[in-house]
Amino acid sequence: MRWHGQVVVDTSRALELREGSYPPVLYFPREDADMSRLAASPRHTTCPYKGEASYFHLRDGEQSVDNAVWSYETPKADVSAIAGHLAFYPDKVEIKRA
Repeated sequence: MRWHGQVVVDTSRALELREGSYPPVLYFPREDADMSRLAASPRHTTCPYKGEASYFHLRDGEQSVDNAVWSYETPKADVSAIAGHLAFYPDKVEIKRA
């Protein structure tokens, strides 16, 4: 996963989550992400299926995108596999599957 040409996540362990008619979302393990490019956001939202989402801004010193990344720290039991993973808005980053 790239942002402004820089690798933010390099993994072969992404999880794909499908919900109804929505496009699939890839969730990337945090340990495979360059967390130095992420800054915690005060934003939180609630999904009735997954629980409370926390957000992150993408930063690189000169450029930033607010709330470009989200994560479910303690997701509901049905989607517990996405705990410790990050999802990125596809219109804000370049996501390529291997």
